[in-house]
Amino acid sequence: MPSQPSKDLETFDNPQPDRDYTIRINIPEFTCLCPKTGQPDFAEMTLEYVPDRLCVELKALKMYIWSFRDQGAFHEAVTNEILSDLVSATQPRFMRLTAEFNVRGGIYTTIVAEHRADDWISPAAVTLP
Repeated sequence: MPSQPSKDLETFDNPQPDRDYTIRINIPEFTCLCPKTGQPDFAEMTLEYVPDRLCVELKALKMYIWSFRDQGAFHEAVTNEILSDLVSATQPRFMRLTAEFNVRGGIYTTIVAEHRADDWISPAAVTLP
C-alpha cells in the first residue's frame, strides 16, 4: 500500500538525553500552495534542534511535510506552523526551522523561526584552531 501524507508526528526516546547535541535535517522538497493564486510554492527547509527527551521520527516527518502539498499558506505562516507542531511533539531544548522559498516574481523569501526552552542555556561556542 502506498504511503499517505499525515499530520501525525511520531517521536522516539532521545538516546543521549544527558548531552546537548544538534540534529540537523535537510528537507529539500517542501511544497505548499500560494493562498492568493493557488500556484505551487517550493522551499528547501533545514530543521536544527537540540533534543531533550524526544526526537522526531524521520518517516513521520516526511509524511508530515508531504501533508502541506495541497494546503494554501503564506510562507511566514507555514514555517511557524511547522515549528510549533514540531515543538509540541518533541519539546526540544532548542529548535530552529529555516525555510528558503524559491523565487516568485523576482523575490526570494527566507523565514527563520526559533524556539528555546525557558530553562535551557546554550553552551558557549567552541572555536578550534
